[in-house]
Amino acid sequence: MTINGVSTCTEAGTEKYESFQSGFGRRKRTLVQYDYRSEDGELFSCVKPTLDECRTARDKWQNKKQGKEERQ
Repeated sequence: MTINGVSTCTEAGTEKYESFQSGFGRRKRTLVQYDYRSEDGELFSCVKPTLDECRTARDKWQNKKQGKEERQ
């Protein structure tokens, strides 16, 4: 999902995600790294326990961003 620490999510309106495990032994938990490139080219990135939670956070980010744009 990244090359040299830079997101490979480059096309507007696209998302990329992958799951990984964090922790040691029995304390391991699965998380999702999520990147979304908005239509205006801005990158949203987060890490959450599920893909649904990532998409919910993205939607909140978009709504907040649209609200700011409408006031300007």
